[in-house]
Amino acid sequence: MAKGERGVQGSEGKPNEPLFPKTSQQTDLSQKLSLCSKLCFAIGGAPKEVAASATGFFLQIYLLDVAQINAFQASMVLFIGKVWGAVTDPVVGFFITKSKWTRIGRLMPWMVGCTPFLVISYFYLWYVPPFSGSRFIWYLGFYCLYQTLITCFHVPYSALTMFLSTDQKERDSATAYRMTMEVLGTLVGAAIQGQIVASAHTLKHCPTSNMSAGYLGNSSGAEIVKSMVHSKEYLSYAKQVYTIAAGVIGGVFVICTVVMFLGVKERDDPYAPKTEKQVSFQQAFVLVMRHGPYLSLTAAFLFITVAIQLIQSNFVLFCTYAADLRDHFQNIVLTILVSAVISIPLWQWFLQRFGKKTAAFCGITWILPFTLMLVFIPNVIVAYVVAVSSGLTVAASLLLPWSMLPDVVDDFRLANPYCKGHEAIFYSFYVFFTKFASGISLGVSTLCLEFAGYDTGACKQPPPVVYTLKLLIGAAPVAFIVTGLMILLLYPITEDVRLRNKVCLEELRKQSIGSRTVEDPSNV
Repeated sequence: MAKGERGVQGSEGKPNEPLFPKTSQQTDLSQKLSLCSKLCFAIGGAPKEVAASATGFFLQIYLLDVAQINAFQASMVLFIGKVWGAVTDPVVGFFITKSKWTRIGRLMPWMVGCTPFLVISYFYLWYVPPFSGSRFIWYLGFYCLYQTLITCFHVPYSALTMFLSTDQKERDSATAYRMTMEVLGTLVGAAIQGQIVASAHTLKHCPTSNMSAGYLGNSSGAEIVKSMVHSKEYLSYAKQVYTIAAGVIGGVFVICTVVMFLGVKERDDPYAPKTEKQVSFQQAFVLVMRHGPYLSLTAAFLFITVAIQLIQSNFVLFCTYAADLRDHFQNIVLTILVSAVISIPLWQWFLQRFGKKTAAFCGITWILPFTLMLVFIPNVIVAYVVAVSSGLTVAASLLLPWSMLPDVVDDFRLANPYCKGHEAIFYSFYVFFTKFASGISLGVSTLCLEFAGYDTGACKQPPPVVYTLKLLIGAAPVAFIVTGLMILLLYPITEDVRLRNKVCLEELRKQSIGSRTVEDPSNV
């Protein structure tokens, strides 16, 4: 069973005590991670991405076409849920900083404890209640509950990177394993959800003329009755398959969490000097928000994440109503994700060879021409070419921020060595800002569809909706990506700075171990 390892223990301050505190026997500067540990850590992050993939690609069309709430209500569910999830990130981060070390660590109890409730909330998010009048409240409530619980899992899991090893190379390697598994999780989520529910969407019989209220005059009475019968069959089957997919993904979540619990150890970092004065959460928050590298990295990937989120959330609608690729969208999604899985080792090699900042620029800019190509040439062959190319950028957008964030934390540790135990602030507020921005973008994009005249349940959408979908897939993401890359130019941690920080932190840790030897040789 995994056990947390506490490398630094607080004690009463005395004038004759050394600057660096005594650490446990289990603290080792050469904390090399086994392949098993890296895999178990990576597997722990997969279910969150499985669920995120399913909700990202299918929740919007599910709310509109299966749950059949109107576009304004769907936009409110997505926006309020995302914003609520963003607000809970710093709250959870605050409570994590107050958490005590236990036999299984400080972060692991959060992840293990919230998993059963998380699975339940996720299942009911994809369940259509028998009543129709209050479905908006139902989905808003369960989406907010799901966002709260996924935050209780994701924030400690993200912060766990800093407690796997003190070695930057080992952390980068673990992050690469994690990103590979998370993209595989995204692939599995899209495959499970897409392959299970795709049959429901192809069951939706659409005659040549649109059967929505605005086009009933073009159809005979027999056609209208037949369409209504097919619509009832479609809704009944769609409700069933979406519930089955939710149950399967819930089972994946439980299995992966158990594997992570059994195979991962938390290790505290002995870099910090000893002090009686503890830095409060409020003081640490101010220091973090004033740390330039953190601000530039967070702001840059905030815009980039919004761009990826816009493409992801509107892609199924775009393929269905704007590109006439209804029968191909699930395979196009899988192509994107397979390409991303294959390209993660490429980006891991690239960042080691040319640096993380250079890798970020090359990886993110790659998607720009291909996104516009899909909008202007929406056919099957171009769609698959764009899918393969887009996978490279998806991999870079997943790997790079989580690989660069530990470098920012190390830079902060060196600048503020007495501010210890507040690593969760970096991760919780990074997720907060990106979730908040994504929530706004999702809400606004769905509202744009409402204002354009989106017809819930219709087989075809009017031209303004098609035009809006093209903007949401093409022009808007390009603008956000360009803005993010311009901000990323200000990111100051180059490879030289990163290596300098690594040497300085290793020296602090050696001094800590050395002071432990002088104080009590019997513990070495």
